Amino acid sequence: MALADTNTKGRRKSPFLQFVIKAAKTLGAIAVTMLGLLFVTFFIGRVMPVDPVLSVVGERATKEIYDAAYIKLGLDKPLIVQFFTYVIDVIQGDFGKSLRTGFPVSIDIKRVFPATLELATLGTLIGVFVGVPLGVLAAVKRGTWIDQVARVVALIGYSMPVFWIGLIALLVFYGILGWVGGPGRLDIFYEDIVPSVTGMILIDSALAGDWTIFRNAFSHIILPACLLGYYSLAYISRMTRSFMLEQLSAEYVTTARVKGLKESAVIWRHAFANIKVQLITVIALSYAGLLEGSVLTEIIFAWPGIGSYITTSLLSADMNAVMGGTVVVGLVFVCLNIFADLLYKFFDPRAK
Repeated sequence: MALADTNTKGRRKSPFLQFVIKAAKTLGAIAVTMLGLLFVTFFIGRVMPVDPVLSVVGERATKEIYDAAYIKLGLDKPLIVQFFTYVIDVIQGDFGKSLRTGFPVSIDIKRVFPATLELATLGTLIGVFVGVPLGVLAAVKRGTWIDQVARVVALIGYSMPVFWIGLIALLVFYGILGWVGGPGRLDIFYEDIVPSVTGMILIDSALAGDWTIFRNAFSHIILPACLLGYYSLAYISRMTRSFMLEQLSAEYVTTARVKGLKESAVIWRHAFANIKVQLITVIALSYAGLLEGSVLTEIIFAWPGIGSYITTSLLSADMNAVMGGTVVVGLVFVCLNIFADLLYKFFDPRAK
């Protein structure tokens, strides 16, 4: 009997059961995270010094109209009931109606989010394809003028205010030189010509084969994307340099060099291969930061994205739109973390 108990305890769980348990834990963590986010957004919406009833009926409404709207919005119910009603509505994709646009918030977000996604994606690509090689080069050339230049570039990216760089870039490259398009996503006479498939104009115009609109859209997006890409590469290059310095000082790198391996193989095949997992986290955080934190860039360049949408809604006391946009941004963070976990297993078999 004792031997049977020992065999039962030592028996490993089946791969399917392990997958089910891990999936349940992941879904549970996502549910708890989103529930906490919903609670925070709901709480902020209630403590803001804005009367949602007055936002609907106006300041000149009679007491009867005010009371009727108060009951219709469910504000007469206990807060806990209001919160669970809010959670159920969000699960169904109902964020309420925007007071500013008059449309459901979900439709507004579906319209504006692709613009931010397109801008942040291009900015992240610039940050990765410039920042990673720059960080590796700075680590390899540690203490040289190349390293100093890379560190100054990263420091400027962290220090300079985004609104100042954006205004100067607009003045120089659009106002004086005329190399790029102005604010907005397209010139006004190109709007609503290409059918919207993804909501991202570069992709939609390419799918439609309309390269005139593609070039016009690219001329508008390249400047704000480079601005976001600069801030992204400042972070990515700095972290890449730090990770590479740690690997280049390890014993296995010294051993590889003693064996006579080419320096390029030592750097890229050995040292860089060991920082891929760390870089995934850095890039995912940078991407999420651009999706959420490009508010000033969108305002300066009149980019109709979710950051500009949330800011304008907040200034208009449109709390349904603010709360809906905040929940979507939080959901993006969660999805990017899950995607990063999946990439861990691809690049690092030890994580499986």
